[in-house]
Amino acid sequence: MAERMILITNDDGVNAPGLLALKRALDGVARVEVFAPERNWSAASRTRTFHKPLRVDEVRLLDGSLGHATSGTPSDCVSLALLGLLDRPPDLIVSGINDGLNLGRDVSYSGTVAAAMEGVRAGVPAVAVSFDTINDRSEMPDYTASAEFAARFARFLLEQQELPEKIVLNVNVPYAPVGRKLESRITRLGGEAYSNYLVEGKDPRGRNYYWISGDPLTKDSTEAETTDIGAISAGYVSITPIHLDMTEHALLEPLGSWLTSLNDS
Repeated sequence: MAERMILITNDDGVNAPGLLALKRALDGVARVEVFAPERNWSAASRTRTFHKPLRVDEVRLLDGSLGHATSGTPSDCVSLALLGLLDRPPDLIVSGINDGLNLGRDVSYSGTVAAAMEGVRAGVPAVAVSFDTINDRSEMPDYTASAEFAARFARFLLEQQELPEKIVLNVNVPYAPVGRKLESRITRLGGEAYSNYLVEGKDPRGRNYYWISGDPLTKDSTEAETTDIGAISAGYVSITPIHLDMTEHALLEPLGSWLTSLNDS
């Protein structure tokens, strides 16, 4: 039986501490291959590069091990690996560990989740992992607990479970004191995870600039106990299955009745 292989990537860049913590933890689970962006691509969503060539360089990660840095987006990283830069398809893709949570409706912005989606699109099981660094008040966020959970979950998936097709598992890990065992819940996506507001100002040349910003929302008004936002607020790891098919199948037949009027108009 061939050695298990895990492809890891992220949207924070190849030198992000969350990526290194993830790699170290997964080294004990399987052969790990790293394809990550050379710079930060946070909130890149499913951006792809089709209008120019991409570069891939072998680099030394912060612990001295080898990885690959690409000039592309998180989704590009996964595509490059799967389309021929790996010697065979990986058994699992893990994207992360993201610096900050990816919750609720805001997951559509996430480059971390998008990279996992790219893997699932190609038929490879994939997990996105994010960590609540905002509530980690230390000088440098400690990804140890989230990396250990990611490794435990990856081993569980490789050894015991077969994921349904076209499903991404979006994992969010809360900040927890050292030594506390992390328990998890299966959740659905919540509502808005961040507020949005506009910051206006003037640059040194007197020109107006606008900065779209937001703050984390800690509560979800819709059945919070069943959502990812609610689970995180209660101190649980949230595991949310996300389907690539975004069709609202229940509306296909009702909306079809519109066509008679539309086609006759």
